[in-house]
Amino acid sequence: MQLKNLETYRHFKKSKRLSVKWDSYFSVYDKIFKQYKNKKIKVVEVGVANGGSLFIWRKLFGKKAKIIGVDANPISKKMRKYGFKIYLGDQSDPNFWKKFFKKEGKIDIILDDGGHKNLQQISTVHYALPYINNGGLIVVEDMASSYIKKEFYNPSKFSFANFCNKIVEFINYRSGAINKQMNIYSKKIYSIEFFESIAVLKIDSTKCIKSKPISNNIKDPALNEMRSSFHFIRARENIKNLIPFLKNSKVYNKIERKLFYKNRILNFKENLIIKKIYRNIK
Repeated sequence: MQLKNLETYRHFKKSKRLSVKWDSYFSVYDKIFKQYKNKKIKVVEVGVANGGSLFIWRKLFGKKAKIIGVDANPISKKMRKYGFKIYLGDQSDPNFWKKFFKKEGKIDIILDDGGHKNLQQISTVHYALPYINNGGLIVVEDMASSYIKKEFYNPSKFSFANFCNKIVEFINYRSGAINKQMNIYSKKIYSIEFFESIAVLKIDSTKCIKSKPISNNIKDPALNEMRSSFHFIRARENIKNLIPFLKNSKVYNKIERKLFYKNRILNFKENLIIKKIYRNIK
């Protein structure tokens, strides 16, 4: 798709002040922000610099939207004369966010285009999450910094990209197939979507419920032929539930050890194949 056909790109070109964006971002903006246009929402951008992007969001979301800027550089205060509310502060400082949300209350969208360092991106997500309305978004730009050595000291296990991996893990805490207690991430983040250099967290606590298996009660003999670690675990749980007195018996322990070692050997073999697949990725 040509850039000129994208609405956010057209607003970008007409902005009254300087704004610098990667060209791949505009199609993402059109996609993720489409449903919020012309609605009474509160949008926060972290990292406004000269303020050019604030005009983009004002045009895109419409007159009903309240556009707020956050930046550590005092130069951004100049944007107040255009009617934007500007907060000065460090996005990695929890005290800043505490004061910010005490004044602003809940918001609908927060877009992080700030310093791009691991702590900054992670802090914005962590401290903003409790204050995002259901149906809202946390959007983090320039997560390519997670793979840049100079300045950002990445890749590392503390990168924002690896933090996103933890979020994926937390989302899966909602699965009834695993015994994990839900936390604020699994209770608030319904899904996470990735684009080139952009992560989009969709917030909706009403959809973040613990899953449980259901069946349409149609008998399928093929089901009995399925063999996986998941079904071994199910078999073990069925033994516990149906024959409770076997739980701590020698027979039960022998069955459990056999299932465990069989799965462990199978998992080891599968990991070798996965490693081979990784090596062949060009």
